[in-house]
Amino acid sequence: MVFLLPALIVAIYRFLPPPLTPLMLIRGDSIAYDWVPMQRIAPVLARSVLTAEDESFCQHHGFDKAALKRALHEYLDDDEEATLRGGSTISQQTAKNAFLWPGRTWLRKGLEVWLTVYVEALWPKARIMEMYLNVVEWAPGVYGAEAA
Repeated sequence: MVFLLPALIVAIYRFLPPPLTPLMLIRGDSIAYDWVPMQRIAPVLARSVLTAEDESFCQHHGFDKAALKRALHEYLDDDEEATLRGGSTISQQTAKNAFLWPGRTWLRKGLEVWLTVYVEALWPKARIMEMYLNVVEWAPGVYGAEAA
């Protein structure tokens, strides 16, 4: 059951938009969230997100090994002056934003990896991008491209 429930929810979200995300529930008060299909989102926005967040999105299966390696080396170097670098792909960010809470714990990161495997297995890349553009927080309390 522990393995099937997340897969079932990910499978449902392949076809239906999430009513809310955990982050929206945590933030509470005033939420601007209006889901729109990918066809109503300007293509330049998706291209800009790809350029800024994950240039290898179309080539990887959820994880950018080179970015993860850089992030791990920086973490292990424990350089206080080093910028805290993330190695998360759009697929990983989508799994986090759609299903998990914010934070930088090993538990949350582990669940993110697990859910990313389901997301990549059950959704086409276009759906991953559509979900990302609709649930990412663009400004405090503003979720999705339409609300932004």
